[in-house]
Amino acid sequence: MEVLGRIKMVGPVQDVSPTFRKREVVVTTEEQYPQHILIEFTQDKCDLLNSFQPGEQVRVGINLRGREWVNPQGETRYFNSIQGWRIDRPQAQQGYNQPQQGYGAPQGGGYGQPQQGYNQPQQGQGYGQPNPFENQGGGYANNNNSGFPPAPNFNQNQEAEDDLPF
Repeated sequence: MEVLGRIKMVGPVQDVSPTFRKREVVVTTEEQYPQHILIEFTQDKCDLLNSFQPGEQVRVGINLRGREWVNPQGETRYFNSIQGWRIDRPQAQQGYNQPQQGYGAPQGGGYGQPQQGYNQPQQGQGYGQPNPFENQGGGYANNNNSGFPPAPNFNQNQEAEDDLPF
């Protein structure tokens, strides 16, 4: 997963124990309702934040972590954390709000682009032109202009072998 946004704060390295250290960064998303996301970098990943300053636009690779804790009274509590493992600056020529291929972006499209669906005009067609997905007089089986080839006729009395496992 990834978080896109602008750095609000980069915290100092915290030595939690002699063998464990962490560093926090807050990234503010740039959307209708901005979110301030606290992301923890641990151990050797703390050094990844050295070259970043507040105000910079970043893309952060994250993992969601969850754990269970039972308190002394026997009550079970659950905690979540966001752990960062990668941080970089989006490439300027591609634009900040456009995901890059190969880093969590869907192949063949982008976020925020309309997806082609049923009863929507296909690319290159305008409104007022026939839509091959609409039923235009009769059912698909009787309509050769439906955009689909006719279904083959199967003999109901003859059992056909299939490769289905059930």
